[in-house]
Amino acid sequence: MAYPSFRDWLFSVKTFFAAMLALYIGLAFQLPRPYWAMATVYIVSNPFVGATRSKALYRALGTALGAAGAVLLVPPFVESPYLFSVVVALWTGTMLYLAVSDRTARSYVFMLAAYTMPIIALPSVTNPTGVFDLAVSRTEEILVGIVCASIVGSALFPSRLAPTIIERTDAWFRDAAFYATETLSGRIASAAISGARQRLASTINGLELLLSQLAYDHTRPDILARAHELRGRMQLLLPIMSSLADPLLALYHNGQHSWPEGLDALLKDVIKWFNQPLPAPSKGYHPDETANALRERIAALRPPAAALAHWDGALLSNALWRLRQVIDVWQDCRSLRIIIARDEGSWRPHFRHWRLGGTERFYDRGIMLFATVSAGLAVILACSLWIGSGWNDGASAVTLAAVACCFFAALDEPAPMVFRFFLATAVSVLAAGVYLFAVLPHVHDFPMLVILFAGPFILVGTLIPRPQFNMVTVLVAVNTATFISIQGAYEANFLTFVNANLAGLAGLLYAYLWTRVTRPFGAEFAASRLLRSNWADVALTASTTPIEDPRNLAARMLDRLMQLIPRLAATDEHRHPSIESFRDLRIAFNAIDLRRATRKLGGEVPGAIEHVLDGVRSYYESCVERRRREPVPQSLMVSIDAAVARVTAQGLANAAAPTETSPTSARQLRDALHALVGLRLSLFPATLTKPTPTEPEASA
Repeated sequence: MAYPSFRDWLFSVKTFFAAMLALYIGLAFQLPRPYWAMATVYIVSNPFVGATRSKALYRALGTALGAAGAVLLVPPFVESPYLFSVVVALWTGTMLYLAVSDRTARSYVFMLAAYTMPIIALPSVTNPTGVFDLAVSRTEEILVGIVCASIVGSALFPSRLAPTIIERTDAWFRDAAFYATETLSGRIASAAISGARQRLASTINGLELLLSQLAYDHTRPDILARAHELRGRMQLLLPIMSSLADPLLALYHNGQHSWPEGLDALLKDVIKWFNQPLPAPSKGYHPDETANALRERIAALRPPAAALAHWDGALLSNALWRLRQVIDVWQDCRSLRIIIARDEGSWRPHFRHWRLGGTERFYDRGIMLFATVSAGLAVILACSLWIGSGWNDGASAVTLAAVACCFFAALDEPAPMVFRFFLATAVSVLAAGVYLFAVLPHVHDFPMLVILFAGPFILVGTLIPRPQFNMVTVLVAVNTATFISIQGAYEANFLTFVNANLAGLAGLLYAYLWTRVTRPFGAEFAASRLLRSNWADVALTASTTPIEDPRNLAARMLDRLMQLIPRLAATDEHRHPSIESFRDLRIAFNAIDLRRATRKLGGEVPGAIEHVLDGVRSYYESCVERRRREPVPQSLMVSIDAAVARVTAQGLANAAAPTETSPTSARQLRDALHALVGLRLSLFPATLTKPTPTEPEASA
C-alpha cells in the first residue's frame, strides 16, 4: 500500500482542525451534544472545496427536513407505538426512494432526511415533549460542524475539484485511445478490451456526481456547460466506435480485394491521431488540422452510388461513414478537454446528430422500490422487536439499522458493505472505550484533549481521500467521536456505555442479516433486468408507437448501457453480454434512423423497411417475453437483404436518370442503406462475410 501523500496529510490536518474548532464552539456555547458538531465535520469534509460545500449545504437541508418530520410526527403517534413505527418506516422509505432517484449531490438532502427523522424521533418516544428541543439542538450542532468544515476547507489551502475532473478525463482519454486502436486494428473481443470498456463506462458514471458538485467550486457557467458537453460525447464514443467495428471486421474477413487502396494508411493515421497526447494548456487552443485532413481522405475513399449495389461497396460506405462520426466525436472531446483545462476558448461542435441533447436517465424503478420497501420493513420489524422486548436502549439499535439500510440501498448487494459498517463500528466502540475510561479521566483542559485526539484522528484522516478506505475510515472517525460523547464535564458510566453501544452493534448485525436475507440477488440480477429493459426499448424503436423525443430515448438507452457495462465481468468472449448490449443499442439507433427515413423515401422502399422493423420488433418482444436472448430468425436476414435491394435499386434508378425530379435524394438513400447494413451486421454478427449465394448480389 502506498503511503499517504502530502495532499492526504494536508486534508487530514485541516479536517482535524475544523473538527476541534467545531467541538470547542459546541462546548463554549454549552450545546447539549457538542460531539455531533465534531462528527459532522468528518461526515461533510471532502478533499475538494466544491464537494465539501455541496455536501454541507445538502446535509443542512436534509437535517432540517428530518428534524421537522420528527417534530411533526412524534406527538400525534407516540401513544401508538406500532403505528408510530409504521409512520417512521413510511417516512424513511419515501425519503430514501427520492434519494436513490437522484444521482447528483442533491440526493444527500433526502438521504439525510430519511435517517435523521428516526435518529431524532425514536429516542423521543419516552419523552415526546422534548422532541422539539432535541431537533433544534441537533440542527444547531450539525450547523456548527458544517460551517466549520466549509470555512476551514475554503480558507486553508483549498483544493479545487476541476483538476481532479481533468485527471479523470485524461484517464478516460488513455483508455479510449487503447479501445480505438484495438477496434481500428480489427480486434473487438479480449479481456483487455473488455476491461477498458468497463473503465470507460465507470469513468463516465463517476463524472455525473463530480459535475453536480463542480457548480459549488466557483466554476464559471460556460465551463460547467462545456464539462457536461464533454461527458455527453464521451458517452457516445463507445457505441459509435462499436458500430464501426462490425463493418471493419467484415471488410477484414472479405479479403484484400474488398480493401480499397489507401484505407490501410488512413486507419493507421487515425490510430496515430487517437494516440497523440493532448497539448499543454500553455500552448493554447488551435483548430485540429489533422482531423480535417482525415475527413478529406474519408470523402475521397467514399464509393460511388453504383458501387453501393454490391456488398463490398455497401460495407465500405458504412465503415467510412462511421469512421467520420468517430473522428467528429473524438475531435469534439479533445477540443472540449483543452478548453476546460485552459478555462477559456470558443468551440464549434463537429458532431451534430439527433442522438445528442437528451436529458433522460434510466432508473430501474422496480429494484429501487424493492430496496426502499425493504428498508422500511426493516425499520418496522426492528421497532417491533424493540417494543416487544422492552429494551431501554433499543432505540439505538433501530436507528443504526435504519442508517445502514439507507446508506447502501442503492447497491446491488448491500450486505457486504453493511458488514463492513458493523466492523468499523465495533472498532469505534473499542477506541471510544479506551478514550472514555483510560484517557479522558486524565484530561483537564481542552488543549490536552486536542493533543490526545490529534494522533489517531489525523492518522485515520489520511485514509479518507482514498476510495478503497473512505467508507470505513469516515465511519471510524464519526462513530468514535459520537461514542465518546464529550460533554462540558466528564461523565462516564461503564454500564451505560456498554448497553448503548451493544445496542448499536446489535442493530447493525440485524441490518446485515436482514439485507443478506431480503437482498441476495447481486449484480447478475440487476444486469438481467437492465438487459430486458433494454430489449423493450429496442422493440419500441422498431414499432409504430410514436416516440415523443428520440433524443431522450437515446439518452436513456445510453445511460442504461453505462450502468450495465460495469456490472459485467471482463471477458474475451465475442458473444458476451457486454458486446451484445452494444449491438442492441446500435440496432435501436438504426431502427430510429429508418423510422425517420421512411417519411422521406418514396416508391417501394418504405414498405420493405417497415417489414424489417416489424421483424425487429417481434424478435425483441419475444426476448422480453421469454426473459432470455433468443436466436435471431433467419427470415429477418432475408427481409433486411430485400430492403437493401430496394434501396440500392432506387439509388441506381436515380443515378441513371439524373435529370428527372426524384422524391428521394441520394443522401437519404445512402443513410437508409447505412442503417440497414448496420442492422444486418448487428443482428447477424456471425455472417460478417458476403451474403449466401442464394441471395441476389444487390440485396447485400
